[in-house]
Amino acid sequence: MKYIDLHCDALTFEGVSAVSEEELKAGGCLLQCFAAFVDGRRGEGLPRALALCENFCALCGKWGYHVCGKGSEISSEGIHAMLTLEGGEGLGGSAEGVDLLYEKGVRMCAITWNLPNALGFPHDFSSPSPLLEKQGAGSQNVSPSPLAGRGTQGEGFGLTPFGKECVERMCAKRMLVDVSHGSDALLMDCAKICRAHGMPLVASHAGAREVFPFTRNLPDEGIRAIAESGGVVGVYLVPHFLAARGEKETQREALLAHIRHIRKVGGEEAVAFGSDFDGAPPNAFLPSAAFLPRLWEEVTRMFGSSFCEKFALRNALRVLSAL
Repeated sequence: MKYIDLHCDALTFEGVSAVSEEELKAGGCLLQCFAAFVDGRRGEGLPRALALCENFCALCGKWGYHVCGKGSEISSEGIHAMLTLEGGEGLGGSAEGVDLLYEKGVRMCAITWNLPNALGFPHDFSSPSPLLEKQGAGSQNVSPSPLAGRGTQGEGFGLTPFGKECVERMCAKRMLVDVSHGSDALLMDCAKICRAHGMPLVASHAGAREVFPFTRNLPDEGIRAIAESGGVVGVYLVPHFLAARGEKETQREALLAHIRHIRKVGGEEAVAFGSDFDGAPPNAFLPSAAFLPRLWEEVTRMFGSSFCEKFALRNALRVLSAL
């Protein structure tokens, strides 16, 4: 089965990638989104984002990926690639950064990572955890910190006025707004702006908080807001955000539970796939893109082939067609 993956960190990953050309071909990838991750901890900004845009072009040229900027540019042949931004720091503190990065090919922007920035607040910045670090330790017992944090709950910790200006500009450019890593208030602020512009809202890589109670996962209210916008939640494979333990069978069951719950709350049209490959410890059930046929088999067995095609491909393709 062909699939679309809404998020990976291969552009900034050092090591053997889970989304190499070989892995993507083996898995049946139609389109892989590559995130330009701009790390606020290191003071990175627009220059880093622009450098990663160049890296993306070089990667696509090397492997022959078809660069696309909207759904209508996706054909049935070959592997396609789309450039995204993870971390509003990459805008360089100016709303004009949206225009510049759009010209460079960026078609989706995650407002935050795990730190507050000029645009808004993340899911939990009051209880720092090493499990929130990129490529953290992959222990079998991976239970994260308890659900807590002013970044997740309460008004006043959503978008800043500058963040609202940037999201307005993204919608005007028809760049997708990505609320992955964002606070609950940030999600709802983004949903309001996206609805006003008729744009779908996206969480490119996320899970369901009702299934596993961690701040990084979405509350039901957030899932419904994304669904009502016509957007999607890309279910990720991050072991310590899916379940308390990392064994293969536990992860298989947890992944299906997150899919089931998001489908129940948001409907069949609101569930997509966003692996977060190369941005987290490998998932024991699905360690790389080559193993994804396992997932399609499980989803088809549990929910039927029609829903599996929506989950793997059609829902994301519909959203990308809004660009």
